[in-house]
Amino acid sequence: MHELSIVQSLIDAVLDRTGGRAVTGVNLRIGPLSGVLPDALRFCFDVASAGTTLAGARLRIDEPQGRGLCRTCGNDFALTDMFLLCPCGSADVEVVTGREFKLVSVEVA
Repeated sequence: MHELSIVQSLIDAVLDRTGGRAVTGVNLRIGPLSGVLPDALRFCFDVASAGTTLAGARLRIDEPQGRGLCRTCGNDFALTDMFLLCPCGSADVEVVTGREFKLVSVEVA
C-alpha cells in the first residue's frame, strides 16, 4: 500500500507550510488513472494525521473523470481504466485527463 507513504509526504508538506496552525481541511484532485486509491488514501490520512495539527481535518477528494483523445479518429472519450483503447479500436490514444494527483488547497483555522 503506497498510499501511506503518499499521505505521509502530503502531511509533511502541509505541516511545512502551515506554521503550526490547526488545519481543518485538505482538498485533493485525484484522477482514476493516477494509480492512487482514494479510499485507501482516506484511511491512511486519518491514521497518519493523528497527533498532528491535521488531526480531525476533513479530507476532500475530487475525482475527475479520465478523458482520452484518439489520434486516429479524433474521438474524445471517457477513460475508466488503464486500457487506452478508443471505441474505434485504435490504441493510439493520448491521455488528456485522469492522471492528476494534486493538492488543491488547505484550510486552516
